[in-house]
Amino acid sequence: MAAADRELLSRTARNAVRGLMSGLVAGAIGEYWENEHFAPAPGFIPGEGGVRKQLFDSYAASVDWTDHDHVTRALRVFESMLRRLDRESRKYGGDGLAADTVADLREAFARDGCRLDDELRLHTARVAHLVVHADALSEASGIQAELERVRRFGADYPDDAIGAAKQLIEATAKLVLLKRNLPVDERQDLPALIKQAQQALHLHPAAVPQARTGGSPDNADSIKRILGALTSAAIGVAELRNRYGTGHGRLAAPTGLGSRHARFAVGTAATWCELMLDTLADPNAPWRKAPSTPAPLADSEPAASL
Repeated sequence: MAAADRELLSRTARNAVRGLMSGLVAGAIGEYWENEHFAPAPGFIPGEGGVRKQLFDSYAASVDWTDHDHVTRALRVFESMLRRLDRESRKYGGDGLAADTVADLREAFARDGCRLDDELRLHTARVAHLVVHADALSEASGIQAELERVRRFGADYPDDAIGAAKQLIEATAKLVLLKRNLPVDERQDLPALIKQAQQALHLHPAAVPQARTGGSPDNADSIKRILGALTSAAIGVAELRNRYGTGHGRLAAPTGLGSRHARFAVGTAATWCELMLDTLADPNAPWRKAPSTPAPLADSEPAASL
């Protein structure tokens, strides 16, 4: 497992389910895991706990808790187990799972963005797989990996995707400035950060030299127009996140968002980030040939197409 990957379901939530395994027969424990195509981990070494908890652990050890598909299937296992425990209690005259047990389970799952409803079904209205992990973004490869994760899962969680797209733009801009040995102001708003990063790589439209006949395509007027539009698009993602994305402690999820909005935001962020990273890595990029880093654009200086 890469150090940058973060577990999508915490050990706290997993242990809350594990602690109930003494109420299930061993055959049911194995059946529910295998119904979701899990098998005991090869070479598993039992730890503490009774036979049933150790059986649970042997299957849980085969789950990649950083992988969205694995976690989705594991949550279905947990849901089946909890509902079986509840049915067994009622079958023998009980009231189902105890209220305090259900409350503890709800609290544990809620920390990971999962909701346990009154029928003991798990809902993942906000799954942590779209959280951008800061420690993954110290290098370009981390940003590329996070872009791919958001591309894969963003359509299912559009407000998460929009929030992640903004974070990726911000992380890319900061990486560019750090690689160019330029200061990074953590208090700087994102539009200014975007402009600074583009300027550092000679990609801001207002800093691109006038085109000359037979000159570099980097100086072409068409490139300047594209850069101006791309600058505005990247800033637009930040504005979209401020209105619809995650990260502002909303009491309710925004309505009207769909997969097309997620793909649009993520696609825009990906285009901007990839241009910046490609230019940063290009040994023949214009910024490498400049005698010094250009001075910041004055506030009064117009920025093309903005």
